[in-house]
Parts: sequence; C-alpha cells; structure tokens
Amino acid sequence: MIGRRDGALMRNSSSNQSLLKSRIAIAIAIGIFLGCIFAFFFPHGTFFSSSPHFNHHHLTRSISQVVSTSCESSDHLNMLKAEFVAASDKNAELKRQVNVLIEKLRLAEQGKDHAEKQVLVLGGPHKAGPFGTVQGLRTNPTIVPDDSVNPRLAKILEKVAVGKELIVALANSNVKDMLEVWFKSIQKVGIPNYLVVALDDEIARFCESNDVPVYKRDPDKGIDSVGKTGGNHAVSGLKFHVLREFLQLGYSVLLSDVDIVYLQNPFHYLYRDSDVESMSDGHNNMTVYGYNDVFDEPAMGWARYAHTMRIWVYNSGFFYIRPTIPSIELLDRVANRLSRGNAWDQAVFNEELFFPSHPGYDGLYASRRTMDFYLFMNSKVLFKTVRKNANLKKIKPVIVHINYHPDKLPRMQAVVEFYVNGKQDALSSFPDGSE
Repeated sequence: MIGRRDGALMRNSSSNQSLLKSRIAIAIAIGIFLGCIFAFFFPHGTFFSSSPHFNHHHLTRSISQVVSTSCESSDHLNMLKAEFVAASDKNAELKRQVNVLIEKLRLAEQGKDHAEKQVLVLGGPHKAGPFGTVQGLRTNPTIVPDDSVNPRLAKILEKVAVGKELIVALANSNVKDMLEVWFKSIQKVGIPNYLVVALDDEIARFCESNDVPVYKRDPDKGIDSVGKTGGNHAVSGLKFHVLREFLQLGYSVLLSDVDIVYLQNPFHYLYRDSDVESMSDGHNNMTVYGYNDVFDEPAMGWARYAHTMRIWVYNSGFFYIRPTIPSIELLDRVANRLSRGNAWDQAVFNEELFFPSHPGYDGLYASRRTMDFYLFMNSKVLFKTVRKNANLKKIKPVIVHINYHPDKLPRMQAVVEFYVNGKQDALSSFPDGSE
C-alpha cells in the first residue's frame, strides 16, 4: 500500500512539475509578446511621457486603433473593388448605348421605316416570335464614312448629294450626244442630286458649260486609257472601280448609264431596304421576278421533269447601291474579275450577286431587290409591249433605258417626244428589235 502511495505521489509530483514548466513557458511567451507591443508603440520607453505614471489607457487605445484601422482598410479596399466593378459595368453599358445611338442616327439618314427594325435586330439576341411573325434582317448597316479616301470628291458630294444619295454617270466624248439628252431630261424633271464622272477633258468642259455637276478624276493610267477611248461596254466596266470611293465616303449611289431618259424623280420610288436595288432586263412578271422553269428529259421516265428556278438578269447600267460592306465587296469582286479578262460586266455583276456558295467558291451575301419593270422600263418592254397597248401607254415611267437597241440616240429622242412633248406617234416608226 505504502509503495503504491509513494508511486502515486511521485507521479503527481512529476505532473505538477510539468505543469509548472508549461505555465512558466506561457508566461515568458506572453512577456515577450507584450514586450514587442510596448517596443512598437513606445520606442522611447514606456515612461517617456508628460505623465509620471504609466499611461494604460493610451496603450489600450493604440492597440484598438491598430485593430480598427486594419479592419477599416480591409473594408475600404473591398468597397473600392466593388465600386470599380460597378463603374466598369456602367462604362460598358454606356459604350453599348452610345454604339446603339450612333447606329440609330446612321439609319435615320435613310429616311425609311426599315431603320427601326434594323436597330431592333442588331440590338442583341432575340427569341423567335409567334409563327408567321419572324422576319430576318434585309437591310445591312451602312459603313462609317472615311473622307480621307478622297477629300476633293468628299467636298463635291457634300454640295451635290441630297440625303447622302445621288445619281452618278460615267461618260467620255464618245457618248457626248446621249449625255446631253440624259442630263437635259434630269434637269427637266428637276432632280438636283446628280453628277457626271468625266473620263476626258472634253466632257468635263462640256458639263461645265451646261451647268452640269462634274467630277474629273485624278490621273490614273489604268482607268484613263479605257475611259478616254473605250466604247460603251468598256466604259461600263470602269464604274465598279470608280463607285467604290463614293461608297467609302458614305454615299448611296444610283448608278446610271447615259442611254437613259428620266421622266420622274427615281428617288421617290426607291425602297432602300437592300444592298442593291436594280432594274431588270426581263420583259414580263415571270422573267423579271422569277419563275419555276420545268426541264423535260423523257429518257428519265418517271423522273423526266426537273424543276429549275429562273430569273432574267439585273441590268448593270441602272442600279441603286447602298454604302454597306456587302456592296463594297460586290464592287471589288466584279472589278477584280473584269481586270483579269475580257468578261462582260453585266454577266459578272449578276453571277456575283446570285451564285450561291459551293465547294471552292464563297458566295456574296448581299441583299437585293428588283425594281418595278413598268416604272424602271427597259427598251424591250417599251417597244415590244407598252407602245402597242392603249392602257400601258398611259403609264408614265420613272426612266426608260434604251439598253436593247443599238440606235440609242434617236430612240432616246423619241421617248422625250412621246412622254414629254406628247407626240403620240413618236415611237411608231421604230421596229420592235434592231435591224
């Protein structure tokens, strides 16, 4: 019993000694910690004060300030971070709103109700509406004008254009007589916004002497050689290169050949909802607006009939083109192909507009609209159909394009006599086609 009790006493004594050592170690650690604090806040000694006694309240207050300052700094930093994030979000929203406003202002220049629809579609992702109410975007946004492309032309267009659009024709001295009929018909109607791109000095002087707005390009060997001596088709091919600057300057152009008589203001009859709005070489509803042409191959038996879609080509001598990316791409594509070989500009123009993408070829995604063929009339419609129909003769076209006949000047003069001067038999002496 005594042995067990002595063993227990020895164990208790050992435990007490361990506990005592632990307490001493803790006390030393606390002392060192407090010493560090005193050394930090009282570098000149704890009694370096006007007061003869140790300032306990000052120490307590200092420690509290450190803890409080640390907490406040952390809170302030978090608050600044939150404000920065909020400001960034607000800035991004403001930028988005500014971009939307800029787009709205640009579209407002078109003066048509399709502007609001375009902003709606471009504003962001949308859910599809009810069946039958969904419409895709037809009107591409216009580009940002760049006056640095041609400052001299920019100043001319600023004076001539109305509503950022104008009629443009290219001419050299070979078509001088037709050009005179062309601009006199425009002046008779009272159209102010038109411009002749003179391809030689004679035409420039001729236009100036008749108070016709004219622009003479800066010297360009590649263009001047064709422009001064080229025939109707050669000059026609130049327009795709020349028109690019007009579009880059932010102007919509109603491109016109000079074998055209104006009877009304064409700007009153445009829709302006597509990249390209063109007259057609077709002569009735089917050929102008398209039809289902059935190809018959009897050898195929049950599958002998194959359905094809056909439409007669757009006329590259009269079309309205807006300053959009697809429009400029169209001009580039056509000008590039014409520069590589002897292709007809009208054929290339239509191929680029209509051919779809397929292996080895990326098609052009330009929107297009066909003009009313009784208002924007070609000479086949006039001489083969209209002049022989009493009711159709009462329709006053906007323009008549003598594109189907080589005797252009006398037919242009006859159109003026019939529609302007009222001479009822002015068109009678001409054959339907050419002789």
